[in-house]
Amino acid sequence: MDAFYASVELLRYPELRGRPVVIGGGRRHQPVLRADGTRAFAALRDYAGRGVITTSTYEARALGVHSGMGVMKAALLAPDAVLLPIDFDEYRRYSKQFKAAVREVAPLVEDRGIDEIYIDLSAHPGAQTDGGRAAGQQLRDAVFAATGLSCSVGVTPNKLLSKIASDLEKPGGLTILADADIATRIWPLAAKKINGIGPKATLKLAELGLHTIGDLAAADPQFLIQQFGKSHGAWMHAAAHGRDERPVVTYSEPKSISRETTFDRDLHAVRDRTTLGAIFTELCVQLAGDLQRKGYASKTIGIKLRFDDFRSVTRDVTLPAHTMDAPVIRHAAGSCLKRVDLSRRLRLLGVRAGALVKLADLLAPQPTPPVQTDAPVRRAPLTVQAPTTSYNLTLFDPPQDNTAGCRR
Repeated sequence: MDAFYASVELLRYPELRGRPVVIGGGRRHQPVLRADGTRAFAALRDYAGRGVITTSTYEARALGVHSGMGVMKAALLAPDAVLLPIDFDEYRRYSKQFKAAVREVAPLVEDRGIDEIYIDLSAHPGAQTDGGRAAGQQLRDAVFAATGLSCSVGVTPNKLLSKIASDLEKPGGLTILADADIATRIWPLAAKKINGIGPKATLKLAELGLHTIGDLAAADPQFLIQQFGKSHGAWMHAAAHGRDERPVVTYSEPKSISRETTFDRDLHAVRDRTTLGAIFTELCVQLAGDLQRKGYASKTIGIKLRFDDFRSVTRDVTLPAHTMDAPVIRHAAGSCLKRVDLSRRLRLLGVRAGALVKLADLLAPQPTPPVQTDAPVRRAPLTVQAPTTSYNLTLFDPPQDNTAGCRR
């Protein structure tokens, strides 16, 4: 999808079309309806805090404002840009709509997040005769008809090339790429355009004099293996030549579910104990709600902390039974906090649920093996933590006043 969150907001506020718009504000940045029926929008220059940009319109991107950038930094580049709050509920609603529209055209879909999917067109009628051009156009038309939003489609022999191709002609692009086009269309691109080559690998490649995908393709495979390891080095060389054998996977279980927040100001574990306690509890409640809504239970609870020096720390604990219960998650996450030095101020706090199991599988009756008629039947105990109503709160909670009723 093209600038997905921003495009959804432009449907809601069409008067902002053509203007630089940034998504990353909070509730206080909601547009205000004036008496004359027009709306007043928050300006990026007026932002104060520690937020990060989620996405921006192409007009804002032309000014150097991109996702992942701090909002304060973006305000220096585009002070007159409009700042809108994040509305994930609305984005998820449109995400479901565009994916449903695609599945009406081509049902073999791999979900890659809220705004991106892979589609297998191998058996789609006519896709093999025109390289997939008609199918690609049909997909774009279906998405627009269902949502009013534009998307960019890359039709290629595999997922790796399709990921690259879908970004070549944004917004609203349709890129058809065959193996014969790799040298002219793919090799001149920066090496970081390959999904899986991150900032650290990009920097190391640059130090080695390898800047483009073509440079990678021309490099000695053994040299890449020596520099990046047997698996990653060999993968880099294969990817540079456009080789990717991964199938489109129509369903996969999530490995973990998490919730985290970045604070507007750095918080101290002692001096800001009440504030941190409320935030910490809310994250655990939200995480429990995510598990219950998606039908999962977790046996590993973890935390993520980022300090004022940008150092990140994680800790986790394995529970005796699976749970989707907020108080249990809160207690387990609190036990993880006790294993961290909290003398520095915190920028970010997160809670994660891992070792997930589908609740339906966990509650399924256990098969009983054949036994002799005179032997007792033993069934495995059910190991899922049922929701409770009380919290056991320790760290990050305000100290209790125990002085009432005491004698000197």
